[in-house]
Amino acid sequence: MVANGSSGESPTRTSAIGFAIVSIAAVAALVISMVAVLVVQKSDPSGGSTTTLEVAVTLTEFKITPASIDVASGQSIHFTVKNAGTMPHDFKVDGTKGTALLQQGGSAEFTADAVKASAQAWCTVVGHKESGMVMAINLAGGAAASAAAVPGMNMGGSSTGASDAKIDASAKPGSGWTAYDPTLRPAPGGTVHNVDIHATEKTIEVAPGVTQKMWTFDGKVPGTIHRGHLGDVFNFTLINDGTIGHSIDFHASKVAWDQKMKTIDAGQRLQYSFRADYAGIFMYHCGTAPALEHIANGMYGAIIIDPPNLAPVDHEYVMVQSELYLGPQGQPGDLTKMNAAKWDAVVFNGYFMQYKFAPIRVEPNQRVRVWVIDDGPSENSSFHIVGTVFDTVFKEGAFLLQPDARRGGSQALDLQPAQGGFVEFSLAEPGFYPMVTHKFVNVGAGAMGLFQAGDVTLPTSGGGH
Repeated sequence: MVANGSSGESPTRTSAIGFAIVSIAAVAALVISMVAVLVVQKSDPSGGSTTTLEVAVTLTEFKITPASIDVASGQSIHFTVKNAGTMPHDFKVDGTKGTALLQQGGSAEFTADAVKASAQAWCTVVGHKESGMVMAINLAGGAAASAAAVPGMNMGGSSTGASDAKIDASAKPGSGWTAYDPTLRPAPGGTVHNVDIHATEKTIEVAPGVTQKMWTFDGKVPGTIHRGHLGDVFNFTLINDGTIGHSIDFHASKVAWDQKMKTIDAGQRLQYSFRADYAGIFMYHCGTAPALEHIANGMYGAIIIDPPNLAPVDHEYVMVQSELYLGPQGQPGDLTKMNAAKWDAVVFNGYFMQYKFAPIRVEPNQRVRVWVIDDGPSENSSFHIVGTVFDTVFKEGAFLLQPDARRGGSQALDLQPAQGGFVEFSLAEPGFYPMVTHKFVNVGAGAMGLFQAGDVTLPTSGGGH
């Protein structure tokens, strides 16, 4: 009989059993890892033999296993590739020969013949290589091909950005240029809104003379500004008119991430419905991995759900702050810079200093409301208008300040990425009033515009700010 509920096993025997189990598991793991890379002999028509390296490859977000392999000169490699990730991937040697796009759980095989130099293989889905999906194929006796030494990668990358486009702060837009209309229109009537959103890639001017291949919603950056009231139902249909996978994430919604926010391939559609239960200005953006790259390349916008009893004003505008990470002229942004948070510009509504070139016209003493959201993806904001004081501040769903007998005033609306709100003010005198982020390192980087009160002429020199 065993007392006190003991199993009857002595400590020594129990330890021995545990050691045996661990040893067996270790041996099994070793066997599995050895199976991943095997060498077999295959005969060739000349009567001789060639060695073929058998390699099992696993793709996940954002990793290729194994990360490197060694191969003898002239040896062929037979790859068996499985996508164990949650999104589509492919695997191509030198970005050319390999598998088609594999969906989750998919697999494929191919052979790379007669390797004669070190090389790399990677996932060719946009941004995946730069995010780490690279395998080094090292030729025995040759120079190693480091999986980390991928041009454009942030970690160990060799990109210098020398070919990236540059912004000339003294340049002006061409004669055909028009600013992004900042005017915010009232919410449409009705309580159910059926809206199509088109995801596509489009070459857009982002600063005078500077173009980038932006990834967009509805062909513009930021995407369409949507508006409604508490309790409204939004039925959005995302239509992927682009060439790569995209998705959408509305911060105003409460929905399952894996259902409504999943990536759809080119030519596909996705229904995204929700009820607006909370008031505020909310970011929406593409969430396809790497989300940083999709957002920084332009896939962001805003939806405004009016708080109850919103007071009327003379003018309403919307400002979406974001960053630009310039790639070469006419090409997508530089992921290396995005990963390092090294932006080339901080802008309102997608264009460098655009409201300096196209001031926003109001009249003195009119009441103005400006909705502001920081869509980032990485930099904060301190929204400020030089020459006035905000008497109303609404931030992240609540009023921080409203006119009352205490006559409180606010000088800035502080926002972190994916935060938003609005301010209300009037401009007391005819003249120009700079609109900036009071993080002044970003004013010269593009986060600057002008309000024009009255029929006035822009002076050739500015004031104290």
